Order: sequence, then structure tokens, then C-alpha cells
Amino acid sequence: MKGTVKGNGLQRHIVVAGIVLLALFTGGFMAESDTDLFLKVNKGIDLFGRVYKEITLNYVDEVDPERFMQAGIDGMLGTLDPYTVYIDKENGDEVDLLTNGKYGGIGVTIGVRDGAMRVISVMDGYSAQRQGLLPGDVLLEVGGVSVTSRKPDEVRNLTRGEPGTEVTVKVQRDDEPSPLEFVLVRQEIQVKNVTYAEYVDQDIGYIRLERFSRRASEEVRQAIKDLKLKGNLKGLVLDLRGNPGGLLDAAVEVAGKFLPRGSMIVSTKGRSQETDKKYYSTEDPILPAAPIIILTDRGSASASEIVSGALQDLDRAVVVGTRTFGKGLVQTILPLDYGAQLKITTARYYTPSGRCIQEIDYMHKDKNGIFAVIPDSLRKEFKTAHGRKVFEHGGVTPDSVVRELDEGPMVKELQRRSLFNKFVNKYVAEHKLTEFNGLTKDILSGFRAYLDSLKFDYQEDSETKVKELRDTAEKTHYSKEVLSDIDHLLATFKKEKVRGFDRYNDHIADELNIEFSARLKGEQGRIKASLEDDLPLKAALGMLKNTRIYQAKIGG
Repeated sequence: MKGTVKGNGLQRHIVVAGIVLLALFTGGFMAESDTDLFLKVNKGIDLFGRVYKEITLNYVDEVDPERFMQAGIDGMLGTLDPYTVYIDKENGDEVDLLTNGKYGGIGVTIGVRDGAMRVISVMDGYSAQRQGLLPGDVLLEVGGVSVTSRKPDEVRNLTRGEPGTEVTVKVQRDDEPSPLEFVLVRQEIQVKNVTYAEYVDQDIGYIRLERFSRRASEEVRQAIKDLKLKGNLKGLVLDLRGNPGGLLDAAVEVAGKFLPRGSMIVSTKGRSQETDKKYYSTEDPILPAAPIIILTDRGSASASEIVSGALQDLDRAVVVGTRTFGKGLVQTILPLDYGAQLKITTARYYTPSGRCIQEIDYMHKDKNGIFAVIPDSLRKEFKTAHGRKVFEHGGVTPDSVVRELDEGPMVKELQRRSLFNKFVNKYVAEHKLTEFNGLTKDILSGFRAYLDSLKFDYQEDSETKVKELRDTAEKTHYSKEVLSDIDHLLATFKKEKVRGFDRYNDHIADELNIEFSARLKGEQGRIKASLEDDLPLKAALGMLKNTRIYQAKIGG
């Protein structure tokens, strides 16, 4: 069995019927007498099996037995939390990715942009990059199967497979008259946990940890070792933003890199005694004294919250950013027949101070069918090692709240339509660009002209609200004078919207800088460029360089 605290669930697929029997043999039923419970379980299996058999054999229309069983499983699991799921044989590589950080693939990340399935990024050194696939390419076919109407998970499954096998990928590239076809060889993709590690200021290192698979701890150790070899490491920023989690053991090992030997990092409690465990650091810290800041946001979940919660509770780090996701549940992966697996929530975890950071109560809903969330006013108070106040539920609350600036509706629409990416690909091709040394006024002017050629438009929030106001006024028979005044206000907003490029100039420049860096310098270039105007990182650096402020935050 493999313990995991991953933040995102996997798709529910499988045709295995013995789900309740499996739970019996795991020793999980402890709430009532074994005899009464056994009788209830047997009764449930008999009823479920009889209904399933009668419908599949006697229903007026033919029923697909596998799909019908899947619907039954989905229905049962739908009454629980979203992390308890069945994983069929075809989705087994998702478990390999979670546990071992590797899978067989072509080296791309994909997603929907501007209504099309596109290549988002291309990994260095793999088949997709070597054969010339580019970010922004629209996927048309994978392995001869049209993907234009498929979901991202389905397309990923088509690209993945046994290392050494070939797959044909057909794409449409901007400004190319006809589709391009690539024959790619699947390779074992070793996904990195640490995606960037470098000095971001004098003597201050930065590590971005994006997941917690098996090698996360070793990668963090190596990153710190490399930073020490490059310079005098006097402070560290550990960036867990957007990190959805992974293995519980990996989280314990990462936290142990910064805590004294023997420190309790996390405990778990479930229905059976075997799930009641305490996890301690088992080695001397690799960075015993240097001040540490952890960056978090709402995308930091589960294993990320174990690390940030432990270092916060033990006053070993200051947490900066925004509140984390709030996933305090532990899953165990159990093997089933036919190559299937069950990922089941078996316990809750608790930080060293004793708090559980789980935000949503999946076993209770309000009258509107919405899962219960404990309000801040009812969250119990706990204390850190130095006596600072911390609270249960609702994730890990930062010691210093710093929010990213909202890029605004114009930039969001440019991102949604992949126009930054399309322009950069076009510019690089036309200018035969091989290196990028920074954004220039000419590039910005060229992007503006590019948007004008497309007659780019978008909706401002204020414009949308005024339109809604006018619709309401018209439906409720307001006078022509009132409608005329609203029309005048709407025209004013439209005139102001023309200045959108100037108002969002800084955000547009940042996005172009990141896109050019990604296109010509790879993933490392993209991350480095994204950190240049990163407000939480700037706040963290300011705190690390001011010992008085840092000590005041940590309560030392």
C-alpha cells in the first residue's frame, strides 16, 4: 500500500464489483459490532449484485455491463470525498507519475487554449522537442485518432505508452498552410520535483518545488548542495505555490531537511489503529540555521501543507503568500484485480501543534447540497513552538499575507486566446531569432500592431456591469432619459477601453518577457523571467534581508 496526500483526484474508471469486500479485508470497519456490520455488508452486496444482474439481463434496451458497473461505482463514490477513486489499468501511469515521478511519453504538456487542444510547453531533451514540436501547436490527431473534441486527460492517455513505442502526432501551426505530421518515440519521462534552483539575491537561494513524488527529498538536498557550492547560502526561499501535493513520505523527508533530528512533522488518525501514526525527522538538517521563507497560495495542497504547516508550527520558517488549499486527508492506494487500483481516503493528518487543516467536510452538506465549510470564527486556536497563534481548518494561513496583482481582463483574454504565444512564435520565425536579451519598445509596438491587425477586443468588468444595468433598466421600463444616460456612460467606458494597452502595459510586458524566455531559453528561462516582478518573492527577500522583521514574524 502506498500513502499519498495528493491534492487532485484521478478519473473514476473500472469494472470491478468487489469494492465492499475489499474494504472488509482492509480492517477499516470499526464503528459497530463486527457481526452487525458483516450482515449489513452482505445484505448490501446481495442487493447490489441482484439489481446489477437484473438490469443488465432484462432491461428493455441493451445495457453495456461495464459502463453500467462504472456508473454504480461512480454513484457510491460520489457520496464520499473527491479523492477516493477507482483507477483502471489504462490510467495506471498516473499512479507511476505520483509515486515514482515518471511515465512513458513524448515530453509535452497540453491544455485547452482559445478553444483548441494545444501544446503548452515542450520538455528539454525529449522526442517532441528534438522533432520540432512547438508551444502553441494545435493538436489535431494523436496515433490516428482525432482529438479535436476530446478532453485533456484523454489526449494525454493517447500520447503516453511504453517507452520505445512510436506515435504519430498531427498538428496545425499558425501561419502554416497545411497540418504538420511528426513521428515521435515515447521515452521514459522523469518529471522533476525541483524545477528551478538558483540565487535570486546576494546569498539568498530560491528553490521551486512543484510536486512530491518519490525523489522530491533527494532533489531538494541536491539543490541545496549545489547552491552551497555556487555561493554563500545565508537564506532560502522554498516556493510551494501551485504544488498540489504527492506522497506523504516525501513530504516528511522534505520537511526533515530543515528540522532538528527527532522533530515530529505530522501525525495521522483514521478509523483503524494501523492508520494512527506519527512521523519524525530521522536525519540531521542540511540547512540547520539559515532563515527560511515558504511561499504558498491556494494551489498549495496536501503534502505542501504538511511541509509549510510543520515548519510554521515548529517556528523554523515564515510562511508568505496566501492561504493554502486546505486538504488534510490521506489516501492509500490498494491494488485490485484486472490491473485496477483503489485510491481511498484512510486518515486525516495533523500538524505538530495538533491542528487539522482540512477545509471542507465532505460528509455533511447544507440545505442547498453544498459541502460544509467551517467558518473562521469557529476555527480552534493552536500554538506554535514559540507561542504564536495558528488555527485549524481552512488550510495554512501565512504569517505574512502578500497577494499577486490581478493582471486584469485584457491580459486574461490575451492568455485565453493564446495571443502572447502566437505573437512570439510569429516574431521568432519572421526575425529568425535565436536568443532573447530582453523586451524592447519595438517588440511591444509590434505586439500592439499585431492585436490591431486581429481587431482584438475584450470585455472590461465595468463595461459588463453597465450592460447588465442597461438590460435591467430596459426590462423594468425606465425612461428614455435614464437609458440615454446609461448609454452615454457605456460609450465613455468604451472610449477608456481603447487605452487598455497603456493601462495594462506592465502586465503585457511581463507576459511577453516570460513567453519569449520560454520560447528561446526553455523552462528554466520561463521560470527565471516569471520571478522578475514576483511580489510575494520580493516581500520574502525583503524579510530575509532584515533580521529584525524576520525574527518578529517567527516569534524568536
